[in-house]
Amino acid sequence: MKILIAEDDAISRRILQMAIEKFGHEVIQTGNGMEAWRAFDSEPVRIVISDWMMPELDGLGLCQKVRTRPETEYTYFILLTAKADAENYHVAMQAGIDDFLTKPMDRDELSIRLKVAERILGFTRRIQELEGLLPICSYCKKIRNEKQLWDQIEEYVAKQTHKSLSHSICPECYEIHVKPSLAEWKEKHGSHG
Repeated sequence: MKILIAEDDAISRRILQMAIEKFGHEVIQTGNGMEAWRAFDSEPVRIVISDWMMPELDGLGLCQKVRTRPETEYTYFILLTAKADAENYHVAMQAGIDDFLTKPMDRDELSIRLKVAERILGFTRRIQELEGLLPICSYCKKIRNEKQLWDQIEEYVAKQTHKSLSHSICPECYEIHVKPSLAEWKEKHGSHG
């Protein structure tokens, strides 16, 4: 997985990069929040690890920009901080932070955080797939629309695609439904031809 890191301290950034790469991930490294934002905006990633205190744009500001970027898959955001108290955590969570790593960073803790991030991102992907499913009644084949009302499939598709639909009979249904009915009708009424 590709991970974006934003850390203004060059030594800490290099240590973080090497640890992440050792866990098998690809790293995009940046030295401040604005640089990280430009990198993310041009190529969104699923995990960002950012220092809280940085010049130009801090970690909270970066997270808020990531959260408001339109049409972006959910990004798991881990904040690096020495501010390990409940009040700061609450402020960070309000800004959209998902998880925290305290400084100095512990490699085992980083590994655990990344595994949690991957699990949660897997769940969010599955949820998005499920949200894309359209519920159809097993009996009448009506489809439930976004207002939770049931429409005929033809009406629903026409509304969604702005196209008119026509009806036909597929070869399989012809053999199962139409052909036996025609044979029965011919038997009853005799063949005129």
